[in-house]
Amino acid sequence: MSSSLSTPVSGSASRAQSGAFTATVSAITNAFGDPTRRAIYLFVRGATDGATAAEVASEFGLHPNVARHHLDKLAAGGYVEVAVARPAGGGAGRPSKRYTAVADLASGEFPVRSDDLVLSLLGKTLALLPPDQAQSIAEEVGQEYGRAMAAALTGNDLASGQRSLRSAMQSVADALTAHGFAAHAEKRNNQLRIINNHCPFGDVAIEHPVICAVDRGMVKGMLTALYGDADVSAAESLPQGDSFCSTIV
Repeated sequence: MSSSLSTPVSGSASRAQSGAFTATVSAITNAFGDPTRRAIYLFVRGATDGATAAEVASEFGLHPNVARHHLDKLAAGGYVEVAVARPAGGGAGRPSKRYTAVADLASGEFPVRSDDLVLSLLGKTLALLPPDQAQSIAEEVGQEYGRAMAAALTGNDLASGQRSLRSAMQSVADALTAHGFAAHAEKRNNQLRIINNHCPFGDVAIEHPVICAVDRGMVKGMLTALYGDADVSAAESLPQGDSFCSTIV
């Protein structure tokens, strides 16, 4: 009599694996789904000192704004890093961004990952605090991380307020997607929202909903850095039984 060596996967585990896979595919496609963007990434990776948007535009015959768009998508995905160079001699002029490839990623390894142990410990720690204090701390942690994510997109020396709200929200959605949220920006019921179709926090967020404040803080931190002060509030969320999480801006 033969026996099966496969291990059954529970419905919730299967959905979690499917969601994680979808988020990974979304992140990869967002960064490399365009053939020009793939070629730009290879060009930047092959340049010893990286490249500027002007250099990429010249190499590929693109408008500088189009080249910058592709480079910013790669930066949002964590595939290139941004440094800001001031004009030589400290003279007047707009600082230029130089994009360099991050350390080579192993085949199949992409920056979409989560650490269940750390998340679980964070959730348990926050649960020991009064609810209002826990929410405040979680959101503050998220904001700090969001500001760091925005700095990776723009370079530390660029001031906020240099993008439209729509453009800033799209950059936030791209960065969240690269971190496993499968996010997109949209206008619904006359409100601007960022929708997360996958939560990399997984079951920890269901067990400790205060973790969702980290997500909200990340959005606020990035938007503040990229656009300026913006009010954000939670709308739908998985812990409340919704099929996705969203943040109203």
